[in-house]
Amino acid sequence: MNENNTHNQSQNSACSGCPSASSCSAEARSSCGKTAGQSAGARQDFSEKPHPQSSIKKVIGVVSGKGGVGKSLVTSLLACAAQKKGLHAAVLDADITGPSIPRIFGLHGKVEGDENGIYPATTADGIQVMSINFLLENETDPVLWRGPIIAGAVKQFWTDVIWKDVDLMFVDMPPGTGDVPLTVFQSLSIGGIIVVASPQELVGMIVEKAVRMADMMHIPVLALVENMSYVQCPHCGEKIEVFGKSNADNLASKHAIPVTVKLPMDSAFAAACDEGRIEKLERTEFDALIETLRP
Repeated sequence: MNENNTHNQSQNSACSGCPSASSCSAEARSSCGKTAGQSAGARQDFSEKPHPQSSIKKVIGVVSGKGGVGKSLVTSLLACAAQKKGLHAAVLDADITGPSIPRIFGLHGKVEGDENGIYPATTADGIQVMSINFLLENETDPVLWRGPIIAGAVKQFWTDVIWKDVDLMFVDMPPGTGDVPLTVFQSLSIGGIIVVASPQELVGMIVEKAVRMADMMHIPVLALVENMSYVQCPHCGEKIEVFGKSNADNLASKHAIPVTVKLPMDSAFAAACDEGRIEKLERTEFDALIETLRP
């Protein structure tokens, strides 16, 4: 009886840092390397190998604690900045129920595939893109899938798609800390994440959830991007903080995030995304960050 209690206490202690602990069955716990008394390094491995013909040097997740902060815009701008720096960029659109990446890049229609695998779409500047929209009969059709199926689709974008000579892959993840972010963190070879936020204090609180999830998964936070940080007066150049004082520097300092980027509210962003010409924008905000991400 005492031995059982000791064993259970050992398991509970070992599981305390696992993001799957709340939904894990007793049977799964008993078979998990970590809870069987082994070291944390021997915990169950959920990683998936990319397609045998793929070549991907580095994968960066782009995350946010909530929706509506411009995560897909940031993902697209990062890919464009990398491509203009001479790197081969790719975007894996993991936001299965709300895909906007194809529209931002002006991509329509379906991708091609054969007995070897699926081939991603390619933008005008050569960025490789994979999204659920390329597999739907109509791009406006809703995706009415439950979490496990959505997570499975994201894994297939990694295992079944042939990514050629990719230096930097950016994964546009859905907001929050649910099934898909957990699947990406556990299944893909994530080299780090970039967190996207807006200036409001409430968003700052939610950002901390994303940062702490990455910490639990032992994935480094490489940068914090504060979108809609300010509006710049077209006449005098003054920066007006519409949503209140920026909180980016404080958040970055609190969580030891090495790079902070502040994006303005700019109608040019909205127009470029709506018209599918994001690659035509000449922006420099991410140039320094891209240098730190080089594989």
